[in-house]
Amino acid sequence: MTIERINPESLVKPSGFAHAVRHRDIVHLAGQTAMDENGCIVEGGIVAQFQQALTNVLVALRAAGGQPQHLLSVTIYLLDIADYQAHGARIGQIWRELAGTDYPAMAGIGVSSLWQTEALIEIQAVAALVDTAD
Repeated sequence: MTIERINPESLVKPSGFAHAVRHRDIVHLAGQTAMDENGCIVEGGIVAQFQQALTNVLVALRAAGGQPQHLLSVTIYLLDIADYQAHGARIGQIWRELAGTDYPAMAGIGVSSLWQTEALIEIQAVAALVDTAD
């Protein structure tokens, strides 16, 4: 029984966690904020941060051998739910551009803070690397 820890070079080197952990065909994707390749949270509000955080999740998923259609569930942690909802149309458009329209189970959860104080959002996911044509 092999457990593989995956840390793509294009994401900031993790400290105390793995970006993805794969066991057989299941991949657990660590919570990703809007951290860029320099370790800084991107500016531009919730829309820019959503795009970067989702991009980071998908980078880790691809490094584990998966694609967006393999996502089983996505949990989005938000500092300001109303701000996210106010930008829902643009956020939905970004989702479709990056991940397509094979939507996973999702949850949006309001929180009082995130690890990086500049972060407005964190996205965590689980995927199954199976043939989606089944």
